[in-house]
Amino acid sequence: MKVFITGASGLIGKALSEHLRAEGHTVTPMVRGTPKAGEVQWTPGKPLDPAVLAGADAVVHLAGKNVATRWTAKTKKELFASRVTGTKTISDAVAESFRRTGKPDVLISASAIGFYGVRGDETLTEASAPGAGFLKEICVGWEAAAQSAKDAGVRVVHPRIGVVLSDEGGALGKMLPIFKLGGGGKLGDGRQWWSWIAIDDVVGGMIFALLNAQVQGPVNFTAPNPATNAEFTKVLGEVLHRPAIFPVPRFALHLAMGAEAAEETALASVRVLPSRLLEYGYKFTHADLREALQNVLN
Repeated sequence: MKVFITGASGLIGKALSEHLRAEGHTVTPMVRGTPKAGEVQWTPGKPLDPAVLAGADAVVHLAGKNVATRWTAKTKKELFASRVTGTKTISDAVAESFRRTGKPDVLISASAIGFYGVRGDETLTEASAPGAGFLKEICVGWEAAAQSAKDAGVRVVHPRIGVVLSDEGGALGKMLPIFKLGGGGKLGDGRQWWSWIAIDDVVGGMIFALLNAQVQGPVNFTAPNPATNAEFTKVLGEVLHRPAIFPVPRFALHLAMGAEAAEETALASVRVLPSRLLEYGYKFTHADLREALQNVLN
């Protein structure tokens, strides 16, 4: 396949690109800066010439501003626009290219489990309604922005991605230096559910979605066994052979991140199951938290 990817230099995009190339596929990064050889340029909010996608079998849209920041009014507008405006730009170009040439016939447009809001101990699947909060607003708008591609007949998949386990970034990447020094511990009371997924299964799930025509719509990208934050941090400490006995109080997270961002990210309880991935027949490489952390850290 010839796959075009936005956000190809990010945590997921980099890993996905490497795996696709290793399997013999061609990857074309879509960049917002000056393109290098083998890249194409795009600008969120600026119409993209469908001819840019010539020869593409699929487009994977991962680009978006990182939500792990303090949410000011200005930042929230930027976060929303980076996903919704950018997705509409990509979707419109994919739709027109498909009408003209029949390709690309699949668009994987990222989303997140923030769609479900903060739901306590409730078990959530793709059939669950959206929750409340700023991340929910982003995710609903994010997914809706791909409607033009759907209307054109393109197969659109929305991976609702959970807490990605990678030593190169994301939540785990930020936690590792502290835990390695023996200063780690649960966040808040630790009762919040963290729906995690190993980077290998994010990549594996996306390649599975690219190659299987039955996969479409929202698909939860989380491991089958979510863990509470207390369980997660305990296992992480054990895998690193370090104590994990220094909890971070809720007020400290509020001070560091801002109350709204802290409550919807680090302190959010979202217990998500990958019902559709399992129904489609995807086999998780890492379904057990301890084994997944051991693999990532090795």
